[in-house]
Amino acid sequence: MSFKISGMELTPCFVPFKENIRNLLKNTEKGVGMAIDIDEEWLGGDFVICKLFCGDHVGLGEAFVWLPETGTSPEQIIDIIENTLSKYVIGESPFNTEKIMHKMNNNVARNEVAKGLLDMACYDLMGKITGRSASDFIGGKLVEKIPLAALIPLADLETMVMVAKSFIKMGYKSLRYKLGNGIREDIEISKAIREKVGEDIHLRVDYNQAYTPNKAVSAINAIEKYNIDFAEQPVNKEDFVGMSYVQKRVNVPLMAHESFFSVNDFIILVELNAVGVLGVNSERPGGVSNALAVINYAHSRGLKTVIHNQTLGIANAMQIHLTAAKFNYVGYATELFGHVMMEDDLIKSPIVFEKGSAEVPTGPGWGVELDEKALEKYRTREKTIIRKKN
Repeated sequence: MSFKISGMELTPCFVPFKENIRNLLKNTEKGVGMAIDIDEEWLGGDFVICKLFCGDHVGLGEAFVWLPETGTSPEQIIDIIENTLSKYVIGESPFNTEKIMHKMNNNVARNEVAKGLLDMACYDLMGKITGRSASDFIGGKLVEKIPLAALIPLADLETMVMVAKSFIKMGYKSLRYKLGNGIREDIEISKAIREKVGEDIHLRVDYNQAYTPNKAVSAINAIEKYNIDFAEQPVNKEDFVGMSYVQKRVNVPLMAHESFFSVNDFIILVELNAVGVLGVNSERPGGVSNALAVINYAHSRGLKTVIHNQTLGIANAMQIHLTAAKFNYVGYATELFGHVMMEDDLIKSPIVFEKGSAEVPTGPGWGVELDEKALEKYRTREKTIIRKKN
């Protein structure tokens, strides 16, 4: 039997942070909880929800969009899909992910987030059609539950230590905390958190592009003694040479986040010896297909992977499945934080998050069902429906 994608539906939505998260961020510098120079408070998440249709089956995808980081808006993603990318998806089989990605890449440069959104929905659609878990199409799950890391925003020292302590009580064994307001403050924060949580807890730090290469070297070397697993994006996202300069002068592995959008970005970073860890999320470097490619490439170069994002239920499920399928190549606890930050996850039955871990959802595809009422509540404009043209 031939299965062809007959159409798609794209819905932009904004989901506010939970009240406690908004209150926490409100008391941080610039209201974003990180060392990034932007003018607006961070009040919630912008997303695009995608449905792909094939007969009675619906495949789901989700993209998290933040302009200071992704450089694109939900409206721009929907526009490029409606006017260009959709023609390479509609009429194709969702099982032909390589063909679809090849056509999209040949005809449209970059736009990894939009391509990743469609690719994610294809894998869910495969599972819905066959009645099998999407993880079966990416190698099969190796574990039933994955360990998680918690996120601590950049705030005053007392607040950061308090938040760290609360996550340890919840069962987390890995923490990521934000730095970047100066080396002295970085040392104070790292020392206080390490002393509070003990030596058995894994720590990772995120600078959000705060430093010049020279200052980043000094900053990272200053906190190495606190046993840091890796340091995320210490320099400007466009400074690949600067990342290489830093990595060659510090023992702590670097992870690129803002610098890494495409498969080629990561290959260049590796060839420059600019990273020691691969960081992947749900929409970058172009969905499940490209995530698998870079995870396998990283493994071939001796690098472990961390999967991380603050997404809603659909993308959380996808990243849990991806972690479970590539568990032998994932070297660090997965960082999913949308369920902690967002006031709704837009799925009917919540994913089981307990004691610093997440259970792999069961059922066809990603194993989650879209909550249509919640989507209607949080959508920011009318849905865009695209059908195959006769």
